Amino acid sequence: MWDIIPERLPLAADGRTVTDSRKVNLADYLPYLVNRVGSIIADQFGAETLAPHRLSIALWRVMAVLAANGRQRQIDLADLTSIDASTLSRIVTRLVRLNLVTRTRSATSNREVAVALSAKGSALVARLIPDAREMEAEAAAGISPEELAVVKRCLRRMYGNMKNRAAASTATRAKRVAV
Repeated sequence: MWDIIPERLPLAADGRTVTDSRKVNLADYLPYLVNRVGSIIADQFGAETLAPHRLSIALWRVMAVLAANGRQRQIDLADLTSIDASTLSRIVTRLVRLNLVTRTRSATSNREVAVALSAKGSALVARLIPDAREMEAEAAAGISPEELAVVKRCLRRMYGNMKNRAAASTATRAKRVAV
């Protein structure tokens, strides 16, 4: 079992602190820190801003992507929101029932579904965006615009790294199965 605080060992020859590799300090562990920040923002935004409109963070993400990017194929929407396709289908169904989005079959393929904000959905997103921006500003208080730009750029790069890792891992497993 991993301990939360690493055992500090003597300094290495180059002056760095050596830590016990069998332990992890969650207070300095990137996946934990990212999740911790994301969770508290999502919890507060969800409770304060979205819940009165019967929305969840997942529903909001779909609406925010549609507001920013316009009509999207459902498969592209899954990628843009990082929501798996089957879960996204249920989310879109809920948004359709709430009259916040429309869903139509593609003119070029019966298998493709396109999703767009309805007039009601667009109006709601427009009302919620200032609250979303305010929450982001509160989370970033004390961080300079330059630092915030670096944080966002690094997080996008890390996401890309992990997405590429997942794709490479899937390809490696497929090769092993084929052999």
